[in-house]
Amino acid sequence: MAVHPDLHQHYVEACQNMGQPENPFIAHVLQEADKSDESRWTKGFTLKMAGNNHLEPVQRVTGDDLQVLASVLCNTVFVTGLDLRCNVLTDAGAKHMAAFLQEDSTLRYLNLMFNDIGTSGAELIAEALHRNKTLLYLRMTGNKIGNKGGMFFASMLQINSTLEKLDLGDCDLGMECLIAIATALTQNKSLKAINLNRPLLYSQEEETTVHIALMLKTNSCLVELHLGKHGMKTFGLKRLCEGLYTNSSLRYLDLSCNKITHDDVKVLGQLLKQNQTLEILDLNANRIEDDGAMFLSEALALHNRTLQALSVVSNNISGKGLVALSEAMKTNMELSCIYIWGNKFDEATCIAFSELIQTGRLKSNCTDVEPYEVDGHTHLAELSHGLQKHYYWTPSCGEVMNKDANASLAIVGVSEY
Repeated sequence: MAVHPDLHQHYVEACQNMGQPENPFIAHVLQEADKSDESRWTKGFTLKMAGNNHLEPVQRVTGDDLQVLASVLCNTVFVTGLDLRCNVLTDAGAKHMAAFLQEDSTLRYLNLMFNDIGTSGAELIAEALHRNKTLLYLRMTGNKIGNKGGMFFASMLQINSTLEKLDLGDCDLGMECLIAIATALTQNKSLKAINLNRPLLYSQEEETTVHIALMLKTNSCLVELHLGKHGMKTFGLKRLCEGLYTNSSLRYLDLSCNKITHDDVKVLGQLLKQNQTLEILDLNANRIEDDGAMFLSEALALHNRTLQALSVVSNNISGKGLVALSEAMKTNMELSCIYIWGNKFDEATCIAFSELIQTGRLKSNCTDVEPYEVDGHTHLAELSHGLQKHYYWTPSCGEVMNKDANASLAIVGVSEY
């Protein structure tokens, strides 16, 4: 039986050898890891050094800290994940991470979201992934790498054949790199999920959506696609749906925070009548209104039997549309998760969803509302459930036990390794 290394002791020695002061936060995490039971060391585990989610402030990880940590981890095969979100890593820190990735042969999950990595840091990390053959999941979320930084990741996707999930949301991507990424994904056969939320687009012509739609016609590997805050309107949604008619792999489509109206949803409803693969559809923060909800309800009640989760949060839907969606759930037994908060609830809506929950048709952990009564009238309260409940944070104590509260984790199996 392999004996796991004393990570904390190795860290103390590395700090002394490199003339660096110890970071008490890193030291604490490594001490806790050393206390782990033998099963974790056998399977491999993630070192969680997130700079947020702590009851007391911690000394966040810097580039110098990362250099020491990397020298410790390069000698162990038991650490398969590294969560460094919300720290103060800059391009200098990215240089140390890139060097580690080129030499490492065990890391499968790396979370660098919301640090201060820029274009040059993105270039170093992307180039390291030209050689790295083990990393499966990379989160660069919230690092302002810009259009040029995104181009380096587009080039990487033409070479790397192991990465399965890439998160470039909130990275200030531009039109050119989005088109380059879409082009790379026409040939890439390994990537299963990509987040391209909130690019900086200055054109109203929706060129990027057109290229993504063309990619979907030929890509047979992509399972999860996030296109939130793309300014998508009628033209772009039509092109996207055209691409999805021939796509047989996509299971999770995120169109949140776009400019989709009730007329546009008619096209989406027609797609749902024929599509046999989509399992999750996120329309959060659009404006589909009652007419759009009716189009969706018709498709779900009479035709579609594959969609399992739907979010229509904050879509200016009133009682008519919400009741129609509840009626669709009575005939469509596949649709198990629905999120409706932020719309216009009337009493009919409250009663309809209360009945779904009380009869067991809609489980309380698969929606974001909970019924209660006041003076004989039924109301709905908000629950903190949704398709991306654990996107920005994870509980600071223990693991997420109830993954049904976050449908994207429960249904799509491309998550943290």
